[in-house]
Amino acid sequence: MYTLPKLAYSYDALEPHIDVTTMEIHHKKHHQGYVTNLNKAIESLNKNLIEQSKTLENIFEKISKFPDSVRNNAGGHYNHSLFWTLMKPNGGGNPKGKLAEAINNDFGSFEEFKKQFSDASMKRFGSGWAWLVVQDGKLVIGSTANQDNPLMRLRGKGLKGKPVLALDVWEHAYYLKNQNRRADYVTSFWNVVNWDAAENLFNS
Repeated sequence: MYTLPKLAYSYDALEPHIDVTTMEIHHKKHHQGYVTNLNKAIESLNKNLIEQSKTLENIFEKISKFPDSVRNNAGGHYNHSLFWTLMKPNGGGNPKGKLAEAINNDFGSFEEFKKQFSDASMKRFGSGWAWLVVQDGKLVIGSTANQDNPLMRLRGKGLKGKPVLALDVWEHAYYLKNQNRRADYVTSFWNVVNWDAAENLFNS
């Protein structure tokens, strides 16, 4: 059975950029809801699919075999678990090391990367996520709808790759503080990015 991961920081640790009330509700209510509903959805599967759902990566690899209830909630659990690690108190600034080199090589500059990532966050219509992924040896920016992610083997083109950075652009991630001003939330995100975690994902 899947469980809600503990945060590495307190709910108020990302203030004033991400407010304490949003963090608490986002983690304890929204993320917990995905975990609870994922476990319920798995319990209702046939024995063969239950055996194939022991890891989220296995689910994503064979996502077409699973019902939408598993797809949505497994995605929600994975995406949020990753998202929490990609933020930290006193974060932000610029990446270093191999990730910084790759960003400069693939986007021309860190500022151009930020612009493209912010654009992807703003242009995702409705609920979804913005991503930086490694695809065929290069860094690529894109977005996915709802709780889909780049690891899912979905039909069609879609964004595919290994996640390095992720931003939740569902309204529940920012509405209490920013209301409909998603742009303000995206700007705030750059002040809490955990570049060490992103670097580790890139290098692993």
